[in-house]
Amino acid sequence: MDIYRILLLTILLHFAFAGMRITLSLFALHLQASTLTVGVLISLLAAVPLLFSVGWGRTIDRIGVQKPLLIGASAVFAALLLAVAVPRIEILFIVSAVTGSGFMLVHICVNQAVGLLGTAEQRARNFSLLALAFSTSGFLGPMISGFAIDLIGHRMTFLLLGGSVVIAIALLLRNPLRLTAQPAPTANAPRKRIIDLFRIRGLRRAFIASATLSMAWDLFTFVTPIHGTRLGLSASTIGLILGAFGGAIFLVRILLPMLVHRVSEWPLVIGGMIATGMAMAVFPLIDQVPLLMVIAFVIGLAIGGTQPMIMAVLYNAAPPGRGGEVVGVRTLLLNITQSGIPLLFGLLGATLGMTPVFWAMAVALLFGSAYVSRK
Repeated sequence: MDIYRILLLTILLHFAFAGMRITLSLFALHLQASTLTVGVLISLLAAVPLLFSVGWGRTIDRIGVQKPLLIGASAVFAALLLAVAVPRIEILFIVSAVTGSGFMLVHICVNQAVGLLGTAEQRARNFSLLALAFSTSGFLGPMISGFAIDLIGHRMTFLLLGGSVVIAIALLLRNPLRLTAQPAPTANAPRKRIIDLFRIRGLRRAFIASATLSMAWDLFTFVTPIHGTRLGLSASTIGLILGAFGGAIFLVRILLPMLVHRVSEWPLVIGGMIATGMAMAVFPLIDQVPLLMVIAFVIGLAIGGTQPMIMAVLYNAAPPGRGGEVVGVRTLLLNITQSGIPLLFGLLGATLGMTPVFWAMAVALLFGSAYVSRK
């Protein structure tokens, strides 16, 4: 199978999800929702899926990616239609939960599909291309949705995003993804347990690196606006700082497919953790915008370059027939951080200020890099 088919499906479906995030927030505010309500709406995108990610990962291992991918895409499309048909605050909670759950399925399926393609040596490049696809749609989705809201309104923007999902579903029905599924377990087969995955040294290192870097990503995007506001920076200036972060992620993912043949996965992951930790320690001590943008760019390079390498490491270390489950566990860890980190660091920041929050993250990254460096 051509990996570029999977990349196209990823862009189409993630474009809808990424656009949905900003449209959902702005539509809720348009309906006079409070800031707390908007926060709960966005948290549901990650909070509800974490209940099912591991189970669906095991199911995808067993039945393949085609049916779960269609189910996930259909769920996202149904949620978009519901937002159009019933534009009420209470309905948006359902929309958020269904969208997040549907895209969780999509996320596990496309990672499983890429992991099953090619050899172990090709996975780093393949996952780098997948990460680039996510970055592309992650940039286009919010940007196009923002312009569309101003031009055609919130409800029509939901329909616009739904059109992208319809194209993806049509492609899936016309040319199904036929990847080898794992045989059903026999009656005497040992029960699959998550704890067994954490006992595998290579997987444990990758899970810790993935969770720590995900926390750093969530912290930076959540706390930078707060930190910038306390420095007296304008919204546009804060946007430039976050733009430098996002631009670096996009840039490094363009370059990664050309670099992975020269550098192995773990040196990139460990180096990224160290660089991110050092940059996090320095960031709250600086109040000059150009330097803040430079450090944001460094953090973006370090974090953006590690995620594809972690996926390659996870698949190479996964037990036979449990690749989807491994992705499900990683998705569980990411959803936990995405749901809880804003609340946790918000409480710490309100109590201690932003500098200790950045330093705590820096310490976690540096200690995490020391741990995963041990073979």
